[in-house]
Amino acid sequence: MKNILFTLALLISFSSFGQTAEEYVNSGNQKDDAKDYNGAISDYTKAIELDPNDAGAYYNRGISKRNLKDYSGAIVDYTKAIEINPNFADAYYNRGVSKYYNNDLNGACQDARKVQSLGSDASQLIQAACN
Repeated sequence: MKNILFTLALLISFSSFGQTAEEYVNSGNQKDDAKDYNGAISDYTKAIELDPNDAGAYYNRGISKRNLKDYSGAIVDYTKAIEINPNFADAYYNRGVSKYYNNDLNGACQDARKVQSLGSDASQLIQAACN
């Protein structure tokens, strides 16, 4: 009986090590949709540990942080996503929104203008931050 329990525990521990970055991102997305933002952040962090060049994982973690009103933390994650993918319009937009809520209107306006230069709509952000 001891051997069976030991083998079962060993199998369970090995199966948890086998998750890919993509699986952690998917799990984080499900948790974010369920409003389990802290759980989502944990999963996105694990995805980033496995694939530190996944701009989407940083972006998604930023979304979860913004949902928790951690605007400074969200800005850091959006900035990292932008470093990895300089044409990531959604990351600029959401970083601008976080800057707006963090009372950085100049920074929000700069990001909104970048969003527009990338061909996306930032009209609401521009109205809020740049007028």
